[in-house]
Amino acid sequence: MNRTTLFDGLAERYGAAAEYPWAKSPDFAVFRHTGNRKWFCLYMPVPSEKLGRGEGGLTEIVNVKCRPEHIGAWRATAGILPAYHMNKEHWLSIVLAQTPAENVWRLIDDSFMLTR
Repeated sequence: MNRTTLFDGLAERYGAAAEYPWAKSPDFAVFRHTGNRKWFCLYMPVPSEKLGRGEGGLTEIVNVKCRPEHIGAWRATAGILPAYHMNKEHWLSIVLAQTPAENVWRLIDDSFMLTR
């Protein structure tokens, strides 16, 4: 999945538009519920070495909330990492280029429900 597909899908499925709250990280995008303003998805192009994925380049990830009892099983799946810069007991990072679209949407759907 690429950034455009992700952003278009988030707008279509949840009515969520990208917000860019950090001047120091202008490419990081937050997607929030329209009612309670809690975020359910965070898009970040992160330097690959910060994720232990070698040097050079960026890795596009999204952080999503996940049920603690499912974290271990998901992290055993290729393309799913401990959350980057979030609580690792409740959040996961999804490597967009490595994760099948159906898993990305399944995890985002769950995050959306958990953050209502």
